[in-house]
Amino acid sequence: MKKEMLAIVNRAAGGGRAGKLAPAALDRLRASGIKVDAVNTSGPGDATRLARDAYANGYRTFISVGGDGTGFEIVNGLFPEALHNGDRVALGFLPLGTGNSFLRDFSKNGLQHATEALLTGKRRRCDVLMLTHATGVLYYINLLSVGFTADVTALANGRFKRLGEAGYVLAVLGSLMRLRRRAFPLRLDSDVQFDIDRCLFLTFNNSKYTGGKMMIAPQAESDSGLIEYVRWGAIGRLALLRNFPTLFDGTHLNHPRASRKSASRIEFQLEGPVDVMVDGEVLTIQPQLLEVLPGALDVIA
Repeated sequence: MKKEMLAIVNRAAGGGRAGKLAPAALDRLRASGIKVDAVNTSGPGDATRLARDAYANGYRTFISVGGDGTGFEIVNGLFPEALHNGDRVALGFLPLGTGNSFLRDFSKNGLQHATEALLTGKRRRCDVLMLTHATGVLYYINLLSVGFTADVTALANGRFKRLGEAGYVLAVLGSLMRLRRRAFPLRLDSDVQFDIDRCLFLTFNNSKYTGGKMMIAPQAESDSGLIEYVRWGAIGRLALLRNFPTLFDGTHLNHPRASRKSASRIEFQLEGPVDVMVDGEVLTIQPQLLEVLPGALDVIA
C-alpha cells in the first residue's frame, strides 16, 4: 500500500477558489514532511473515478480539495470496494468549496482546522450512509434530503453557486415562490405503517449542517451508528419566512410541525424518481432503502 496521501482537487469548487488556493495549501503540507500526491478533476463525477482508480493502485488516504460535493464523489469512489476488502480508508479535507458543511461538526475554523488535522494525523471513526435506489447505490457522510431543501439546493447550484453561502439564502427566497408540500412515503425501522403525510422537507443526516451554516440536524453525530431523521410538516410561506432564522441554530425543531427520530434503517415507497440533495449535489433518483455502515470511514478532522 502507498504511504502517500492523494489529494483530489476540484479546481472549479468555490467559484474557482479551490484552484487558486490549493497549490499553496498542499505545499504547506509537503513542507511539514507529509507526502502528498495530487490530481485534478476534469468535470462532475471525475473525483469518483479518480478515487476508485487510486484505491485500486494502493492509495488508502485521500484529501478532498473542494466542497462537500467533492468529498461525496470521493466517498463513492472508495465504497463499496473498501468495505468488501476490509480496508480502512481515510479522508481528510482542504475545504475550499462553497458549503463545506460536514467539517462544521468539528470546528468553525474551516481550512485552519482541516490543515492542522492533516498535519497531526488526527483521525475519527465516521459512519457512512448507504442509499439503495432504483438504478444503483450511493454513499454519503453529510446528509440527504428531499422536498424544499432539495429544491433550494437545485436553485442555488444552478443560479447562485458563485455567491457561496449567500446563494443559499437567495435560493430559499426564490424557492418560496413555487413552494410545494409533498408526500414521500417511508417507514423507519420496525414501523408497520408508511408515513404518507405531506411535508415541507425530510432530511436523513449523518452530521449537523447543510448549506454552510444551517444546523438542520442539531442532534446528529457522525459516529452514532444511526441515521438522524428530521421532518418538517406542511407549513406555509409566511410560517417558513418567520421560522427561517431558526434553521441556523437548530431551534426549528421546536416548531409544532417539526420532529426528529433516530433510525438504523429507512424504507421508501415512492412511485418514481424525485430530486434528492445529497452532500450538496442534486440527483434525480428513486430511493428505496437507506442503511448505516457504522464507523466504515476514518475522517481526518
